[in-house]
Amino acid sequence: MSVLVRYRVDGPVARLTLDSPEHRNALSTELVNQLHQGFTSAVAEPGTRLVVLDHTGGTFCAGADLGEAAGRDPSDVAVDRAREMTRLLRRILELPMPVIAAVDGHVRAGGLGLVGACDIAVAGPASTFALTEARIGVAPSIISLTLLPKMTPRSAGRYFLTGEKFGAQLAAEIGLVTVAADDVDATVADLAAAIGKGSPQGLAASKALTTARILDAFDRHAEELTRQSAELFVSEEAREGMMAFLQKRPPRWVG
Repeated sequence: MSVLVRYRVDGPVARLTLDSPEHRNALSTELVNQLHQGFTSAVAEPGTRLVVLDHTGGTFCAGADLGEAAGRDPSDVAVDRAREMTRLLRRILELPMPVIAAVDGHVRAGGLGLVGACDIAVAGPASTFALTEARIGVAPSIISLTLLPKMTPRSAGRYFLTGEKFGAQLAAEIGLVTVAADDVDATVADLAAAIGKGSPQGLAASKALTTARILDAFDRHAEELTRQSAELFVSEEAREGMMAFLQKRPPRWVG
């Protein structure tokens, strides 16, 4: 089995590194499973106070692994993917320690959901962001649960629809990330040092105050959004959109 998420501990920091650069760190089932294993290890590690989620390669996360759907029943893939994403985002929100996203590369689609779920997000100068779901016939259904509470309403209304690419500075201005940094490693190290002074109980309780409303929205809307995501994924438009993406050609929309 390939190691797609590398785990190491340095003092109070448990670091999970997305390490599937040849697949742009796309959220395959195996990568998601290894992320869960990493979170479990981090919580069990004595002395750990926070998790840093970073990446190798020029892409932090490209979202769902569309190539993994080949040869499977589309309905099964759609439901599995939606539930995997819901479970992963909720896991980050529920984790009893802060999670910092350390981003210095491209972030697309579901990758933005990961960034939104993290308590703190630091983006470097190589970072670019885009919500490209509408361009392949779907929508940012599940990830809207972590993005809408963070992004300004006007920015969500724009970037959910246009799929436009934007950089770290704008991402900070609209609330998607906490800070745009010239030196991601140094900024994350400063934040980790500050968080490392907290007690496990104090950090867990303080984080819970900031995630309570988002988790409440999960309880109220996740099932509905899971169904929406699955229905869009198996539609004719989405099939054409994903084939066009994989074949690197413009989609041929009907209507």
